[in-house]
Amino acid sequence: MSALTLPQPRDAEKSSSTPRWLTQSWLESRLVAVTAVAIISSFISTQVNAPAGLTLALNILAYVAGGVFGVKTAIESLLERRIDVDMLMVLAAVGAALIDHWQEGAMLLFLFSLSNVLQDYAIGRSRQAIRSLMKLYPSDARVRREGQTVTVALDQIQIGDIVLIQPGERIPVDGLVRGGRSAVDQAPITGESMPVEKSSGDTVFAGTLNGQGALDVEATQAASDTTLARIIRMVEEAQDSKAPTERFLEKFEQYYALLIIGGVALFIIVPPALGLTDFQSNFYRAMVLMTVASPCALVISTPASFISAIAAAARNGVLFKGGAYLEGMAGIKAIAFDKTGTLTKGKPALTDLVSCCELQEEQLLSVAAAVESRSEHPLASAIVKAAEARGLHLGQVEDFEAVTGMGIVSKVDGRVVRLGSIKYLESKNPLPERLKDDVERLENEGKTLIGVVREGECEGCGACDRAAQGADWMGLIALEDELRPEAPLVIQQLRAAGIQRVAMLTGDNLRVAQAIAHRVGVDAIYAQLLPEDKVNALKTIEAEVGPVAMVGDGVNDAPALATASIGIAMGAAGTDVALETADVVLMGDRLELIPYALQLSQKARRVVWQNIAFAIGVIVVLIISSFVVNLPLPLGVLGHEGSTVIVVLNGLITLLLWPEFKKRLAA
Repeated sequence: MSALTLPQPRDAEKSSSTPRWLTQSWLESRLVAVTAVAIISSFISTQVNAPAGLTLALNILAYVAGGVFGVKTAIESLLERRIDVDMLMVLAAVGAALIDHWQEGAMLLFLFSLSNVLQDYAIGRSRQAIRSLMKLYPSDARVRREGQTVTVALDQIQIGDIVLIQPGERIPVDGLVRGGRSAVDQAPITGESMPVEKSSGDTVFAGTLNGQGALDVEATQAASDTTLARIIRMVEEAQDSKAPTERFLEKFEQYYALLIIGGVALFIIVPPALGLTDFQSNFYRAMVLMTVASPCALVISTPASFISAIAAAARNGVLFKGGAYLEGMAGIKAIAFDKTGTLTKGKPALTDLVSCCELQEEQLLSVAAAVESRSEHPLASAIVKAAEARGLHLGQVEDFEAVTGMGIVSKVDGRVVRLGSIKYLESKNPLPERLKDDVERLENEGKTLIGVVREGECEGCGACDRAAQGADWMGLIALEDELRPEAPLVIQQLRAAGIQRVAMLTGDNLRVAQAIAHRVGVDAIYAQLLPEDKVNALKTIEAEVGPVAMVGDGVNDAPALATASIGIAMGAAGTDVALETADVVLMGDRLELIPYALQLSQKARRVVWQNIAFAIGVIVVLIISSFVVNLPLPLGVLGHEGSTVIVVLNGLITLLLWPEFKKRLAA
C-alpha cells in the first residue's frame, strides 16, 4: 500500500519547505522596520540640511521597503482584472511623491504595511486551532511487523498494521484494540470529559491520549484518513470559505475602488480648471481623499471575525464547514431534533418480549437477534446484546435487505423473516387480535416496538390471521431509549437564544414520541416518519417559521441534514457520513454544544456588523474632515490604518470571549 501524506496547515507546509527568513510575513515585518528607519533618517537629514541626494535616497528606500508588497499585490490584482485597496494606497503614495511630499507618502506606505503585518499576526492567532490539532499527532509510531517491532513515520503506517501504544503516549491512528486494556482520554476528538476504558474490540481515535495501560491497536485507517486528519482538513477549508456578507463586500470593493479612482481623477482636474484652487494643493488634498476613502477596514471586518469564530469553535469541539454556515447559524429560527441518538442516548435496552400464541420468548429473541446481527442500528445492537446475555444460539442469516426507515427482510435458517415497525409489517400481515392490546399498552409506556413475522407453518396455536404470503407473526419486542439528562436544559437555552420553535422528528409511533417530547419540552412532534417524510417536515417548519436547523446522527438523517438550512451532525468521531453531509459537526455527543454554537454565531454576526458600522463611520468622518479642516495626509493615514487594526482586534473578541460563553452555558 502506498504511503499517504498527512494534512498540513498552510503555514506548516510553508515553514517545512521554505526557510523562515524567506516567508512573506517574515520579510514584510522586517521591511516595515526598514521603512520606519528610512523615514526617521529622512526627517533628520532635512533638519540638519544634509545633501539633497541623501534625503532623496532615504525617501526612495522608504518607498521601496514600504511599498514592494503593496505593488506586488496590486499588479496581481490587475492581472486578474481587479482593483483593490493596495492599488489605491500605491497611487496615493506615488501622487504624494509627484508633488514633493515624499515623507507623507512614505508614512502612508509604512502605516499600510504595518497594518497588514498586524492583521496577519492577529488572524494568525486565530489559526492556532489548526496548529494545536497538529500537535496531537506523534512524530512516529512503533509497529509490529513479521514478528519484529520497528519504528516508522506516521505516513508509513498501513491498514492492518499492529501499532504498539505505551502508557502516556498519543495514539497515532484510528483503529481497533487487539490487545491490552487502558483508559483513553478522547477529549480532543469526542469532547468526553472523562477517560474511556478500552479493551479488545474497542475503537480508538488518532490524537487521543493513552492512560496507564499498554495497547495493541490494529490500524483501520491510513494516517491521512483518520478522524483527526479529516477534522484538520475541514477546519482549513472552512477558514478559506466565505460568508455571504464577505462575498458581498469583496464585490463591493471592486465597484467602490473604481468609483474612488474616477472621483479622485475628476477632483484633480475640475477645481483647478475652474480656477477654484491651485493644482498642487488640490492634488495633495486628492491624495488625502484617496487614502481616507479606501475601504480597508470595511473589507477586513468580516473575515477577521468569522475566522476567529471558526477557529475558536474548532478548538472546543464544534466544526463549522465555512463562514457561510457560521453566518447562517445565526439566522436560525427553528431547530428540529432527530430523537434516537440525539435527544436520547441512542443506546436502547430491551424491556419486553411478547411472543405470539405458544411460541417461546427465547425463540422469538433468537430469530430477531439473528436478523439484527447484520444491522448497525442502535436498536439492533440492543436486541443482539440481549440474546447474547441469555446465551441464545443465532441462526444462519442469508439475503439480508434493509428497507430504509421501515425494517429488514432476511432469511434465517432458510425461512424468510420480516422485522421492523408495526406499520410496515401490518401492510403485509394484519396484526393478530392477540397482540393488539400489548401494542397499545407498550406504546402508551413510550417504548419502541419491533414486530417479527416469519414465513412457514405457525408453531403456536394457529389462531393468527395469515396473509397471502403464508407468513405468521412471531411476536413483539419492546425497547426503551434513555433520555439524555441535559436535553431539557438545552431546549431552554435554545429558546433563550431566540429559537422560536423546537421540533422532534422520529420514525417511532406518536405515543412514543409524545412520551419523550413531554419530558424534553419540545414544541412540535412529527412521528412515524420515513427519511423522505423528515425532509417534508423540515420544509413545513421552514415555511411556517423561517430558516431551520436539523440535528441528527448523520447516517439515517442524511437527507434531512442536506435539506435543512443548517445541518448539525452529532458525535462525528468516526462517522464519515456526518462529516460529509452536515454543515456543522459536533465532535462529541454533547447536546450543550448546540446552544453554544448558536450563541457563538450570533456573537460573530454582531461583531461583524459592529465592524462594518465602525468602518463606514470612520470613512465618512475622514472624508468630511479632508474637505472641512484640510486634514493632513499623515493624520488621514493614521485614521485609516488605525480603523483597520481596530476592526481586526474587535473581530478577535469572538475568540477571546469563548471562556465567557463556556462559563455561562455551564451555569
